[in-house]
Amino acid sequence: MDNSSSFAPPSVLPDISPTRGEIGRHLHLRQSPTSHGRRRPSELPISPQVGEMSSFGKEGRTEGGAVERCHSAAKAICFLGSVASLALLLPTPAFAHASDRGHVLLLPTGYYVAGGAFAVAASFLVLALLPSDFPARFWRRRLPLFAFGDGARAVVSLISFAGFAILVAAGLFGSRDPLSNPLPLAIWTLLWVGLVLLQGLFGNLWSWLNPWYGPWRVISRLFGNRKTWRPPAWLGCWPAFALFFAFAWFELIDPAPDDPARLAWAAGLYWLLSFAAMLVFGYRDWTRRGEFLTVFLAMVARFALLERDEGKRNEGGRKEGSRLSLCWPGAKLSNAAPLSLSGIAFLLLALSSVSFDGLSKTFFWFGLFGLNPLEFPGRTAVIGIGSFGLVLMFVLLAAAFIIAIVLGQHLAGSPHSLSQAAGLLVWSIVPIALAYHVAHYLTTLLVDGQYAMAALSDPFALGWNLFGTADMRIEAGAAAGAGSAWWLWNFQAGIIIIGHMLAVLVAHGLAWRLHSRPAGAALSQFPLTVLMIAYTVFGLWLLATPSVG
Repeated sequence: MDNSSSFAPPSVLPDISPTRGEIGRHLHLRQSPTSHGRRRPSELPISPQVGEMSSFGKEGRTEGGAVERCHSAAKAICFLGSVASLALLLPTPAFAHASDRGHVLLLPTGYYVAGGAFAVAASFLVLALLPSDFPARFWRRRLPLFAFGDGARAVVSLISFAGFAILVAAGLFGSRDPLSNPLPLAIWTLLWVGLVLLQGLFGNLWSWLNPWYGPWRVISRLFGNRKTWRPPAWLGCWPAFALFFAFAWFELIDPAPDDPARLAWAAGLYWLLSFAAMLVFGYRDWTRRGEFLTVFLAMVARFALLERDEGKRNEGGRKEGSRLSLCWPGAKLSNAAPLSLSGIAFLLLALSSVSFDGLSKTFFWFGLFGLNPLEFPGRTAVIGIGSFGLVLMFVLLAAAFIIAIVLGQHLAGSPHSLSQAAGLLVWSIVPIALAYHVAHYLTTLLVDGQYAMAALSDPFALGWNLFGTADMRIEAGAAAGAGSAWWLWNFQAGIIIIGHMLAVLVAHGLAWRLHSRPAGAALSQFPLTVLMIAYTVFGLWLLATPSVG
């Protein structure tokens, strides 16, 4: 590849073969609207030489509920026109995520992928040679911090509910621009990216922040303890599984997931239905079986560095309070009970849906169906393909996981049932799911998090400046430029590799609960480690392969 950085016409895909030590053409398409006095990042194009990135601003306002068609003049700028054509959508209202972008980053990916696979494989070999009680001794260590009461939990939840109600109102009556309305930014960036990261670091913050607990406590106090219907045991977590799949479909497949009004109706109806289910089945039972955010975030919190002891009850039956302790990542997974079939399916769906989010934007995926990614027809045109891919990704991951468990049980001669082994070892997926979730959405958090701070100061687009951030300058430099791209990609790759290495540690510790013999425990983990290595390679490839918004 020379420094002239020649471009192919829109109908021909560019040569994307990376060379060692080279960062090739990096094309970056951002929606950067100027609305309500908001200043946007610089739109000056940078010459796209080798090792540099071209960044082109694009007016992304969606007032009136329809996405504007690209101007025909843009197509005359050779390859830039082909990238700009990614924004072409059908006349029906269709909004991609505010963070969607065209992204071609050429790196010596073979070395990174090989290094990541080697790191995971080496960690397995090291653990296999360590003393049998090492995982247990490693996980038992705690550093007590302080104790606290739970009295303020209902108050915090009520404040969260009030904030949620304001966001829904902003979605219905505020700006139609997804980068100016706080509802899409709060749900897709602050909740689905930022809170998941905080849960993985600091524990179950969602148990305090969710907008249902406070209102449920108020209703319980006003009307007393009502008799609730206990869901049958066979129902398991299938309601949460179904709702999570609907959420993933809406996020990844629906033509307008960022339309503020559409999202407000979806979020408001989901809150009402969930609250009604909590009144019928009880708060505790429904949040453990049916409310998918609580189920998912509780699983993520098991990987956190902080552990909360629920506290003991005194002679009067009242809880004395909780104690917070510092622990190793994944330590709370050591005593986890085996998940049911529905729990296994839920956790695998959480990983497969985020993986498909990355895969569905790659040139490779579009090529499978004969689509030119540089002439993207819009999300409405690929609803069938996307729905098929979302299901297929889950089926393939579930099949690969079950095959790995079956082979491991056979190699170790385990007397345990498949359901018991799979239900226990599936917990090792948690570090992988969390690591890939953070790595995949990191650029969204860095850039759209700034838009969220600005939009929250003026939720109804009335010229307010509640927090002094309404007119802040949005800095996209964290995800732009050759140097930033290099550091960002390596940081993402490091997160994925570390997550998979910790998954090997968790799986090894859990294997000792199934196999008392060292040789049996090591052999049982060999197929699962191979699967983790393959998924490490897949995750790094998704980060580095050419993709579009």
